[in-house]
Amino acid sequence: MKSKNRIMMFALCLLALSTSLASAQNFPVGSKHFYNALDESKPDNDGFIRTWLLLDPIHKPLNNPSFNDSFLRKEFATEYFPGQYDLPKAGDVVKLDKKTKLKWHALESKNFNVRVFRFAKEQDMAGYNVVFFGYTIIDCTMDLVNVRLATGSNSASMWWIDGEEVLLMSGDRRMVMDDCASPLMTLSKGQHILRVCVINGPGLSDFCARFIDEDFNPIKNFTIKTK
Repeated sequence: MKSKNRIMMFALCLLALSTSLASAQNFPVGSKHFYNALDESKPDNDGFIRTWLLLDPIHKPLNNPSFNDSFLRKEFATEYFPGQYDLPKAGDVVKLDKKTKLKWHALESKNFNVRVFRFAKEQDMAGYNVVFFGYTIIDCTMDLVNVRLATGSNSASMWWIDGEEVLLMSGDRRMVMDDCASPLMTLSKGQHILRVCVINGPGLSDFCARFIDEDFNPIKNFTIKTK
């Protein structure tokens, strides 16, 4: 009887493991937080950008839980792999070292906030002590004058538009919509690359972003692309 119970327990463990591996390999099929992204999309009704190219998390032991500006600038300037600052394509694979390969995914968040901790855990990857990279393309059919990028993140993050830093969100913070906003800017007609890097210690991690006008109204007259 004991032998049969052991065999049954072993079979159940194998089934659970195979189900977990299949779920990770087929991500985001079955995901509670993401869809596969279309090539083009629009901001949601509140202007939030839900479509992103996300890289599998980079594991990084962290010894500065305060996430002050000097620490963050050093971390965000770290080059982890060749071509790190080039716009990726969905399915691209990067090598951190001889053993570690990470993949880029084109995803649409089911929520206004992009839950990167869940993105990691749904693939059975580490969600703590990690760095997340995200890219998206903002395609403007006309000049967007006097706009701000408004963001939130958990934990710290840095944001760039066309390679220029526009926001640094320091500290071990919670994600709050429109927590920080950039200076006024003009997004000229054409495509612009929005990049984010989020660093997470212990705890959950997510981010959100949208463009707002001078009166803090959401801007929605642009297209979001992944390629």
